Amino acid sequence: MLRITSWISNRITAFMQETIIPYVFTLSDSPMLLRELLHTNKMYQDGLKLEGNVPGFRMSVGKSYLVFIALWHAIIIIPAIFFHAKLEKFDCHLLMITAIVFTGMFFATYAIFKEYLIDTVAMKIVKRGWENHFPHFDYDRHAKEVATIYAEALDKEIPHKNMQLYILEKLVEVKR
Repeated sequence: MLRITSWISNRITAFMQETIIPYVFTLSDSPMLLRELLHTNKMYQDGLKLEGNVPGFRMSVGKSYLVFIALWHAIIIIPAIFFHAKLEKFDCHLLMITAIVFTGMFFATYAIFKEYLIDTVAMKIVKRGWENHFPHFDYDRHAKEVATIYAEALDKEIPHKNMQLYILEKLVEVKR
């Protein structure tokens, strides 16, 4: 059972990465600047909202609504088909309340879907920028350290031209 769940999860992730994200987003080919990378990484590590704060991509809201509506209907139609006979016998007032609840759920889940897509694309761009600026350090192992060192460098008012050298020295110092 665990293997099937893992397979389904991998297929959903692959579908998101290969189909939905390229359809909804336009990604920039230019590399992320060090300043942008450090700022975005710190925001992500601090748990702040990334929407509108990450350079390098543009989201088509219309396309995101189309994708979400298609996914929403794919999920809702199957139970509706199975429960159609019972639903047609419900009181119309109860069906109106159900429609209101489902409309609220639609917009609430769209906000979650949109934030998930933005976080996924932002991490993709940050990891690509990380490989450009810190190729010898693994992102997953050193991202929190770099965010802490960056905050420390901002407090010490380290000039931007010395920022990368400062961070690299601190990372090597921590590794020893």
